[in-house]
Amino acid sequence: MVTTDEDKGKPDPSSSDPPEISGSTGEDAGKKPYEFSDLRDTSASRPAANMELILDIPLEVTVELGRTRILIGELLKLGQGSVVELSKLAGETLEILANQRLIARGEVVVINEKYGIRITEIMSPAERIEGLK
Repeated sequence: MVTTDEDKGKPDPSSSDPPEISGSTGEDAGKKPYEFSDLRDTSASRPAANMELILDIPLEVTVELGRTRILIGELLKLGQGSVVELSKLAGETLEILANQRLIARGEVVVINEKYGIRITEIMSPAERIEGLK
């Protein structure tokens, strides 16, 4: 095959190999093509990973024994041995709050001379969301 000056730099049609480009010049010099990351669905593993981030966050858990309203005068008269009557009856289910939000209900138990609470009902996710409103 005979080549002319016009044919220089043009690919050889008889060759199946792509033409070699030697030394880029201009705007593209030194640039590399960008490699995109895999777009597979990773949402299944994401909740577990996100949950790991919050497992060590402390919460204030409160069990409310009952409530009452008294006058300031009655509050000032309280002393050692005074009894304040609460709204809940003995043996009635108590509310368990996490950061002041209702999460469960339970009953009082005594464990090694300390009070505890046996959980009898856990709020459903829908009930917990409703409690946030």
